[in-house]
Amino acid sequence: MKNIPTLGTRLTMGLALSLGALAITTAADGADWRKFIPLGKGVEADPRAEYTLTEKHGPWLILCASFAGENAESEAQALVMELRKRYRLEAYKHRQSYDFSQPVVGRGFSRTGGVKIMKHSQDNKFSEIGVLVGHFQAVDSSDTSQALERIKHLQPDCLNLTGRKSSTQRFSGLRSVYRRISSSEDNRVKGPMGKAFVTRNPLIPKEYFAPKGIDSLVMRMNKGVKYSLLNNNSRYTVRVATFRGTSSFKPADAVKPLRVGNNPTKLEMAAENAHAMTMSLRKRGVQAWEFHDRYESIVTIGSFDSWGNDLPNGSIDINPAMLTIIETYKPVQRQVGSGFQGVQPRTENGIPFDIQPEPIEVPRVSIAADYARN
Repeated sequence: MKNIPTLGTRLTMGLALSLGALAITTAADGADWRKFIPLGKGVEADPRAEYTLTEKHGPWLILCASFAGENAESEAQALVMELRKRYRLEAYKHRQSYDFSQPVVGRGFSRTGGVKIMKHSQDNKFSEIGVLVGHFQAVDSSDTSQALERIKHLQPDCLNLTGRKSSTQRFSGLRSVYRRISSSEDNRVKGPMGKAFVTRNPLIPKEYFAPKGIDSLVMRMNKGVKYSLLNNNSRYTVRVATFRGTSSFKPADAVKPLRVGNNPTKLEMAAENAHAMTMSLRKRGVQAWEFHDRYESIVTIGSFDSWGNDLPNGSIDINPAMLTIIETYKPVQRQVGSGFQGVQPRTENGIPFDIQPEPIEVPRVSIAADYARN
């Protein structure tokens, strides 16, 4: 799942998490991830241009600062232009909106066995504009590290608070005070972007950032499985059953993952249960899938390109077909004692489903591997 506060002292939990996970597009959008635009000798700095972040600006970025408020757009643009014109850095803007006012469905069930509804600790809505420097191909390269250290010590005129009543840069005043009173010489000499950090491009699929993808052992464990989840070409599915075993790192354990013999391992038993449930569901016309890894085996149902629709208030309306699967396979409420409702898992040929079915992403081989090979 995709199983996602503000920038600054909360370590940019709003925009940064979005940069890490939320604003992700799919490879099916038609972008060619192998053709990032290379850096040229010069850096364009046209005051009439809008330097908005795209997927072509590299997989890794440095988040320099974020802005929120009435003048956020103009102040972010000023920083982009100064970074480009004065410091010759490829800077871009990226806007992200947040809505923490809506209730969300939590994991598990309420006391009565119903859906658990939860609220965010801070009931608010806001937008932020991040200024990022792009075109970094690796998070740990010397170019990335040198650029990050340089950015932390820059002193852009547009971020200078001297003689200014206010600034829309997140926690700019607090950071200025901290730098002055800090006992660390390094902190005192840092500039207003001293908390800059490396993050990933939110417009590139997160599969890119799994350099190894599914390892060879897991691939072998799923090889030859008729209804393997790896054959599901959609992006999402609903996990309805989980069977956990003892973790294994031995290639020999993947030779016959569904072997039936004397004293099977817990991992083999987990695989057998998942396989048996999948085949039983398929016989009933249910689109079931199975997947096995080093730790567990799972059964999922369905193939979906989207797990919900974005609503105007910022919340997500979950895919109705997914909801139907969740409702169909969630536990049955049972009367336990006087005045108390308990839950009992549903079963398929005696094999239990999960207490909480949930949407998940279909595992994929890393597209970063394809990028490296090309």
